[in-house]
Amino acid sequence: MLSPVAVGVDGSPESLAAAEWAACEAVRRGRPLRLLHVRNWHPRQGGAETSYAAERHRARCVLRQAEERVRTACPDVRVYDEQVEGPASAALVKASAGAELLVLGSRGLGGITGLLVGSVALEVVARATGAVVLVRADGTAGETQEVAGGGRRDVVVGVDVTEPCDEVIEFAFEAARVRHARLRVLHAWRAPDLLTLGPGEIGLVSDRERAEEWLRFLAAVLQPWGDKYSDVDVLETVVEGKPSGALLKAASGAELLVVGHRLTDRPRIARTGPVTHAVIQQAVCPVAVVPHY
Repeated sequence: MLSPVAVGVDGSPESLAAAEWAACEAVRRGRPLRLLHVRNWHPRQGGAETSYAAERHRARCVLRQAEERVRTACPDVRVYDEQVEGPASAALVKASAGAELLVLGSRGLGGITGLLVGSVALEVVARATGAVVLVRADGTAGETQEVAGGGRRDVVVGVDVTEPCDEVIEFAFEAARVRHARLRVLHAWRAPDLLTLGPGEIGLVSDRERAEEWLRFLAAVLQPWGDKYSDVDVLETVVEGKPSGALLKAASGAELLVVGHRLTDRPRIARTGPVTHAVIQQAVCPVAVVPHY
């Protein structure tokens, strides 16, 4: 069986938007859709049997609501649902390991009943070994969107040409391919500080010359991927400034923003880097976080 596109649902508007986005993505990729609800049940609570039955009933209602939403949006999707017991973050991280990708609402219900609150989503992103996509209820969900002039929204990916990551680049190219969308690849650079220039380094060059040099580096990094994905239209962009600000600006009208997340060999330290954290918090479009070592 093909690995599914998995989506965590908890009944919140964000998780329903995530389910709709995940259903359309599953159809694009020819994958089944796995609706996953994590039950927040604690066996030591009083009236355990009654509590357990009530939680299972609530989970069935949540999954039924999500299934109705995705079948309306994508009638051709192959969907199955599953209930698992928490903790929520651990269950979702486990689900990501066996999925093509995991989709979450970027905000949840909050409080005791919310399973996909911001802290849980951030922990999943920090610990997951597979790609995680965060979707907001007020963001772009569902099918590929048309823009003024008849074009399609871009897929945007941030690439550090000094440390390019194959997993991130491949995910972005594949996302653009299945959408028949243009891929905008962005590298943000900062002018060197004259006080930090080393022996033999050239500091007296114009910003235009620096930008042209970075663009040549970026083109060299992307050349093998352009050969592999020859049907994907690629726009190579370099800008001076902070990566997070540049990515947020580029993604303001995008369909999907793709960023990387470096995994650590120290599992107790689970955090996202500053750029990934910033775009997760501020981007309106769906954000795909692709882990790598």
